[in-house]
Amino acid sequence: MPEFLWRSGQTADFMTDANDIRGMKLLAGNSNRELAVKIAQYLKLPITKAQVRRFADMEVSVEIQENVRGEDIFVIQSTSFPANDNVMELLLMIDALRRASARRITAVIPYFGYARQDRKAGPRTPISAKLLANLITEAGAGRVLTVDLHAGQIQGFFDIPTDNLFAAPVIVRDILEHIGRDNLMIISPDVGGVVRARALAKRLGADLAIVDKRRERAGESEVMNIIGDVSGRFCILVDDIVDSGGTICNAADALIGQGAKAVCAYATHGVFSGGALARIKESKLDSMVVTDSIAATDEMRACPKFRSISIAPLIGEAMRRINNEESVSSLFD
Repeated sequence: MPEFLWRSGQTADFMTDANDIRGMKLLAGNSNRELAVKIAQYLKLPITKAQVRRFADMEVSVEIQENVRGEDIFVIQSTSFPANDNVMELLLMIDALRRASARRITAVIPYFGYARQDRKAGPRTPISAKLLANLITEAGAGRVLTVDLHAGQIQGFFDIPTDNLFAAPVIVRDILEHIGRDNLMIISPDVGGVVRARALAKRLGADLAIVDKRRERAGESEVMNIIGDVSGRFCILVDDIVDSGGTICNAADALIGQGAKAVCAYATHGVFSGGALARIKESKLDSMVVTDSIAATDEMRACPKFRSISIAPLIGEAMRRINNEESVSSLFD
């Protein structure tokens, strides 16, 4: 694993050589300015001056206030809540850059919204993730950089190069720093997340267990069985998205019921809709750790079990490598 992912700091000092950035500019929307600033600090670059605002009727208005002709532009924008507003900001920023003759436009989408609508779930329903991929491409993006897509096949929805980064190295480092390896067991909260949990368990040299659940309706889940012996173990629940929190909280209850010593949860994207944070606060989880792919709200920060870890160095290094035409996949070798 590259050294920059394993140092204890989160600053621009990770950069091996800032001089190899060629004609690169950063543009940020309003969805996650804090993450954009951290990425800019890592790359030792300023954020391009621009106005991304609303008219009185809430139409999105974009104005790029610097010359970007011939530049390699990275547009940083998560499509999280409010999803539709943030999607429009992203599309209009890309279109503005294309019309301003940018050499290449890379859409950096730490959280790719609509990813859970990746197939026809029933008759007469859209494949929304594919539609969003089409919109981003038609707007003028030449490349997409995202983190932990909910479904890997969404990469195939794009007709342009798409890099799907994995937050696992950042999560592994945090587990080692705050928990350690002793008596550790990695838990997949459902059968669909087994591949993700197994990969994390392999990195940590830990055992794996699976929560078997039955989902009766959207947003609700019922834990049925624990596959594996968790008695006396320190359990780490791993998921890509935490939305309502029902799956994670029910899994924690089941694990404690089966004799687990303690349960913590890690996720890449903390959506936390509805009463998710209240549910987590009252659950048997010791902590809920997410990355900053989605901007933390005041309610999240006020939750005593909530903690955020930054993926800015991971995204920043991938951006540097793309700009310098270096391998991105070797980040995870």
